[in-house]
Amino acid sequence: MDPGWRLGFQTQREELRDVALDATAPFPDWLDGTLVCNGPGQFEVGDTDLTHWFDPLAMLRGFRFDDGAVSYTNRFVRSEDFRVAREHGSIRRSLPGTPADDSAVARLYRALTGAFQDNPSIGVVGLGDRLYAVTESPIGIEIDPETLETVGRRDLTAGLDADTTLGHTHVEDGTQWGLAADFGRKSAYTLFRRDAGDAPTPITRLVFDSHPPYIHAFALTERYAVIPASTVGVDFGRLSRGIARGATFLDAIAPRDAEPSFHVVDRATGEHVAAVPADQFFIYHFANAYEDGDEVVVDAVAYEDETAVTGLTLSNLRSDEPDLPRGDFVRFRLPLDGGGVRRKRLLRGPVEFPTINYGQRNGRAYQYAYLAAIDHGSLPTAIAKVALAGPTTRTWSEPDLHPGEPLFVPAPTPNGEDDGVLLSLALDTRAERSVLLCLDAATMTERARAVLPHRLPYGFHGQYYGSSDPGRSMA
Repeated sequence: MDPGWRLGFQTQREELRDVALDATAPFPDWLDGTLVCNGPGQFEVGDTDLTHWFDPLAMLRGFRFDDGAVSYTNRFVRSEDFRVAREHGSIRRSLPGTPADDSAVARLYRALTGAFQDNPSIGVVGLGDRLYAVTESPIGIEIDPETLETVGRRDLTAGLDADTTLGHTHVEDGTQWGLAADFGRKSAYTLFRRDAGDAPTPITRLVFDSHPPYIHAFALTERYAVIPASTVGVDFGRLSRGIARGATFLDAIAPRDAEPSFHVVDRATGEHVAAVPADQFFIYHFANAYEDGDEVVVDAVAYEDETAVTGLTLSNLRSDEPDLPRGDFVRFRLPLDGGGVRRKRLLRGPVEFPTINYGQRNGRAYQYAYLAAIDHGSLPTAIAKVALAGPTTRTWSEPDLHPGEPLFVPAPTPNGEDDGVLLSLALDTRAERSVLLCLDAATMTERARAVLPHRLPYGFHGQYYGSSDPGRSMA
């Protein structure tokens, strides 16, 4: 019997528009916005099976809430990668784990000229009054938040000395804080801010060698940006030597010789306040960070080595007994006056997709974090709520149901940090349908669910945009 989690890594080609969903109970009537999620949609191009979980063609999932009812739309992002894949059955640009369908000379030329893929499968970000599907590419694909149609393209590196930007970014009161990367013999990450969707302003630049750390996300406190320089790096020397033979980003992932550390940067001045040495680690996603006296507290899902990236091949994730990289929920304490990082495990993994009450508590001391937890297989089997003062943990789970990232949406007049709901797009492998869950964030009990007309591949990240949380749900 096939393990149910394989359904999370299979193509769904059907696109639906504005379908009213049946719900077990009304969703909260104060949910009056739109949830837009992003993630894989198609796992093969022509006759080629894609290699890595980050490779598939991006599909958006949208949910509109109105007076307790919810409607659903899904649509592939019409990137150039998508167009070429559908019209010609070929891979236009090399994906993280799958090489382009090109000659050796063409692959080398495109690498030298900085030609990146534009398949935006990580998440979405609102800049000004526009919404973009994004990935680790210079290109953001503008989408209509109501119809999810592709309506434009934008070079998100314009005005920066950079090749790419991170898919994870922060937005505070309309101001975006991001990292842009410049790769080569001297690689660098530039911290920047962008007001109201306008041109970016560089804040500071961290320079590395040709084997820089692979940075997927970063954290903010009220005063600082915290940038991880982990054990895991991208060896651009190895990549450049192998591109003509079809080497990809995945082939260049390797341990770095440099001591891992956390870089702490003053957001106002760009001053490099500290590089705090740490034991080996790798981080995809941060829950939060804040200042505590002469220390910075950083909470994140932490891995030990490069298998956090190399272990996410689709062949492994689809297997009967996947060897899943284990990330623990960890608290790092960074002294700013000397000494190394201290760490404490808050929740044993595998866990991922940490979220908080972002609008109220990002960059500040906080009480609660929410994560997707796994007890077997390739996909999460529960949602966990961690009370940081305890820590105590409450969980929600159901057999054969694999919940996605738990996005917190606050109540309109909240009575406490956890007064709100968690929205999670889950996969029901028994019914072979996807389900939108609504959990009470305080009690971790189910308030409502809506069953979709079809099964979606397991997704990555989303954002809720509405009157009670108009800016951002997670980094």
